[in-house]
Amino acid sequence: ASAASTFHRVVSVSLSRSLARNAGALSHKPRIKRVASVPRTAASMAAHPKTVHFVTGNANKLAEVRAILGSSCDASFTLEAKKVDLPELQGEPEDIAAEKASLAARDIGGPTLVEDTSLCFNALGGLPGPYVKWFLEKTGHDGLNNLLAAYTDKSAYAQCIFAYCEGPGETPVVFVGRTDGTIVPARGPTDFGWDPVFLPDDAVADGRTYAEMDKPTKNKISHRYRALEKFREFMTKGVS
Repeated sequence: ASAASTFHRVVSVSLSRSLARNAGALSHKPRIKRVASVPRTAASMAAHPKTVHFVTGNANKLAEVRAILGSSCDASFTLEAKKVDLPELQGEPEDIAAEKASLAARDIGGPTLVEDTSLCFNALGGLPGPYVKWFLEKTGHDGLNNLLAAYTDKSAYAQCIFAYCEGPGETPVVFVGRTDGTIVPARGPTDFGWDPVFLPDDAVADGRTYAEMDKPTKNKISHRYRALEKFREFMTKGVS
C-alpha cells in the first residue's frame, strides 16, 4: 500500500478508537423532516414571536449566529442561548444533529436549535468531519495541516447542519449549508476554531482564510450563513 493510503488507515483507526471511548453510537435512525409545515402569518409572528433555545456555550458562535440572522430574530422569533449537556454521538452528520435536537427539546420543553459543524478533507474521505473539534484540541492548527501531509489534494469543504425541533416528541427539521475550499497553513487570528486553516473558494474571499476576513464578509459566504438562510426562510415563511 502507498504511504498515503497507510496514513489514511492509521488516522481512521486512531479516530475510531478515540471516539469509542468518548462517544455513543446512535441506537436508531432519527426521524428527520425536510418538508416545512404551514407557514405562520406575519400578524401571528409579530403578535407572538416564539423563543427558540439555541444550544451552545460558545459566545463567539452565538454572536455569529445572531449577526447572520439579524432582524429576523426580532420580527418572528427570539434566540436565547441555552447550555445543555448532550451526548457526543456517532453517525451521519444529519442524523447526529437531528437526534441532538430531539434530546435538547425534550430537556428544555420547547423550541430548540442545535448545530453540528464539520470540516471535511476530500483526500481523507471526509475526515475529520464532525470530529474536527477533537482533532483541533489534540493537534492544533498545524496538526490539521499535517493530516494532509501525505496528499497532494488539499481540497476540503466546511459543512454546517442546524436542526430545529419544535418541542418534545416533534420531528426535527434539518438545514444544511456547505462552503468549498482548501486547507492551508494557519493565517489570521486563532481564536475561532479552525477558521485560520480554511481558505474558501468563493471569489468574495479574495485569497483570505475565514480568520483573515472581517465578520460581515465571512457571514456572506460561510457554511453557517448558508444553513441559517434556510432556517430563516423556514421560520419566517415556512419554507425549507
